[in-house]
Amino acid sequence: MSGAGAPSAEERIDGSGLNVVVVAGRWHETISEALVAGAQRTLEASGATHTLVRVPGSFELPVVSKAALEAGADAVVALGVIIRGGTPHFEYVSAAATDGLTRVALDTGKPVGFGVLTLDDEAQGIDRSGLPGSKEDKGAEAAHAALATALALRTLRA
Repeated sequence: MSGAGAPSAEERIDGSGLNVVVVAGRWHETISEALVAGAQRTLEASGATHTLVRVPGSFELPVVSKAALEAGADAVVALGVIIRGGTPHFEYVSAAATDGLTRVALDTGKPVGFGVLTLDDEAQGIDRSGLPGSKEDKGAEAAHAALATALALRTLRA
C-alpha cells in the first residue's frame, strides 16, 4: 500500500487564524466527495476557516488554487481523481496537475496540500478516499499537510 511509512495525520493541529480553500475536481463523484469530507473534517477539527471551490477536473486545480492563494488564502487543499484509461490522457492530466500545483506553491510561497489521486482503477480510489472500510484518507492527509506547512512557514517568517 502506498501509505506505508506516512506520517500520522491524526495529530491535532491548531489551525486557528488560518484561512484555507479546498479546491476539488468533480470527476468520480463518490471518491471526490469522500476526499472533500476528509479534508473538511481535518480543517474543522483544527479551527481553521475554510471554503470549498469546485472545478471541472484535476487539470483546472492549479489555476484556481493560485487564484485562491493570491486572493489571500493561507493555504490550499487540492483534491482530484484521475483514473488511468486506455489513452495517454492520464499521463498528461496527472503531469499537468502535479507540475502545476508544485509551481503554484513555489510561485506564491504558500502551501498546497496535494490530494490528487492518480489511480489504475476505481477500487484504488475507494481504498484511499476515507470512505468506511478505506485504508487511507487522502483528503484528510492533504489538509493536514497544508495546515502543518502553513504553520511551519509562519514560524520561519516570524
